[in-house]
Amino acid sequence: MESNRYVLELAYNGTNYSGWQRQPNAISVEETVDTTLSTILGVTTKIVGCGRTDTGVHASYYVAHFDFDGTFPPMFFRRFNRFIADDIALLGLYRVPADFHARFHATARGYTYRITLGKDPFRQETVASLPQFADIDQQKMQQAADLLLNFTEFAPFCKTNSDAYTMQCNLTEARWEFTPREWTFHISANRFLRGMVRLIVGMCLRAGEGKLALTTLQEAMEKQSRLPKPWSAPAAGLFLSAVVYPNKSEWEDLA
Repeated sequence: MESNRYVLELAYNGTNYSGWQRQPNAISVEETVDTTLSTILGVTTKIVGCGRTDTGVHASYYVAHFDFDGTFPPMFFRRFNRFIADDIALLGLYRVPADFHARFHATARGYTYRITLGKDPFRQETVASLPQFADIDQQKMQQAADLLLNFTEFAPFCKTNSDAYTMQCNLTEARWEFTPREWTFHISANRFLRGMVRLIVGMCLRAGEGKLALTTLQEAMEKQSRLPKPWSAPAAGLFLSAVVYPNKSEWEDLA
């Protein structure tokens, strides 16, 4: 008998986890969701996520699929959210076509990075407190982000131990929003390299400081070479915030 395929829409605070992906000696979001799902359904399940998030990185919107040939217990949605850790939430449950894949069928992803220019005791885990950058050049930050949209290869913004098969990414958005006390960076693409967004945020901040010239950035992108003194912004400010599927309107909502 062929199993049905289902999608979970999730949100999580990644502070207490070693990223999404299951780890041999550390707790992950994937393992935590798998354990909860298997316990409630009464059978061992294996979820497949839309991608990785690194240690301490969050998701305000995440998609994972799994196969199940049984019947969902009463009040599954409520039971799942009551049983799982408080820093993970189930947002949606759908039945999808049997060949759907959470990772490979996503056509775009979006990340949001949040910076506060003061000390915020209530959001230490979910916003990067960087008051040292309060007076830097915002125009140069946006110019650095704009420059990236001219390229499709991003080796300068990939962690050195990455197993990526290609450095190609099609960026469609790289935009800063500035308010007096908080800055937000929005970036969208068909795919991202490991550590890419935090390295881009760090680059923009260094450009705003005047410590990275736009000509240096241009040259590094043209040659696909490492930037001088690259800096990865803190994990706390980063959220996976969008995952796009072209046929989502066809999903059967079970929530």
